Amino acid sequence: MGRLEFQSSFKNINQKEWNDLTKSNPFLRLEFFQSLEASKSIGEGTGWHPFPAIVIDQGSLVGASPIFLKEHSYGEYVFDWSWAEAYQKYGKNYYPKIASCIPFTPATGSRIFGLDLSIKKNIVVQIEELAYENKMSSSHILFCNESEKDIFGDPKWMLREGVQFKWFNKNYNNFAEFLSQLSHDKRKKIKQERKKIHDLGLKIKKIKGPEISESDLDFFYACYCNTYQDHHSHPYLTRIFFSLIKESMPENLLLILAYEGDHPVAASFFIYDDKNLYGRYWGSKSFYPGLHFELSYYQGQEFCIENRIVSFEGGAQGEHKLARGFEPFNTFSFHRIFDEKFELAIKDFLRREKTGIDQYTNELNERAPYKTELNI
Repeated sequence: MGRLEFQSSFKNINQKEWNDLTKSNPFLRLEFFQSLEASKSIGEGTGWHPFPAIVIDQGSLVGASPIFLKEHSYGEYVFDWSWAEAYQKYGKNYYPKIASCIPFTPATGSRIFGLDLSIKKNIVVQIEELAYENKMSSSHILFCNESEKDIFGDPKWMLREGVQFKWFNKNYNNFAEFLSQLSHDKRKKIKQERKKIHDLGLKIKKIKGPEISESDLDFFYACYCNTYQDHHSHPYLTRIFFSLIKESMPENLLLILAYEGDHPVAASFFIYDDKNLYGRYWGSKSFYPGLHFELSYYQGQEFCIENRIVSFEGGAQGEHKLARGFEPFNTFSFHRIFDEKFELAIKDFLRREKTGIDQYTNELNERAPYKTELNI
């Protein structure tokens, strides 16, 4: 089965072995985690302490999971603030906690990796024991695949579901063919929004990773910071992070810029592989009607069609994505709470939440943007 170790950093892990084991989406590449750490986007002072699990057998990596010791719940997108408040109300500490996840990234994918099921199950057991033995409140596996439920041997791991939105490229030859599949109202709305951009005289440029310049990143990062400031918050990622991933994984990056004349005015940043496009960050220097939808959704959909990419995840939340061709899908996370009284209370909370999620998903499906016999 091999020897399991918890590391205090991602920097000394064998890059090729980690990537060969975790190759399910680009966020799981070791370069991504190493760039977060080297740029000080995670680590000391951030509340995100790297603690990756690795399993070594005969000198080779046979199991792994991106683990973090968390001092808060920022940047997770599975919201457990009310759980933390309940702990505090009763004089208990919710933090630190353990989370297997991708920082600041609500992208679904595997979180526990191993050459066989026994290795994966052992990693889960060790994550649980690490938290329990160190008197932590809980362990969490966030945005994992539903299929991973088989590795949670202890029934005390509680499943939590959420809803996100994904666009599927149904072998469209062009954007017009995609529009032709939408209901009349949705099709009309998108055409109107795109016409606004045309009438403003804005030009759009898609730039793949190898062609992205440092000045492009400077402009993008200023836009990225503006978005956080507009929401009275602070950016999680440092400027150097984007330079580091441009250097280490350029084939996975896409930057889309909008220009007024020769001057850039807005930017969207994406990460992708040959199957999936992930919308990540957006920002602008000033307001232009419809530009957010153009750069964050329509240009991404066009990129998928042009490059035969199967799906486009638009990021956390955003019911407005439904009107732009995205469809709802469920997300899955697993949670282990060690205090029995809180475990029972949270289990009841999740049961009631699940009822609401199911109802919400049904309502969204009833408002599907695609043609039916009733809405052609």
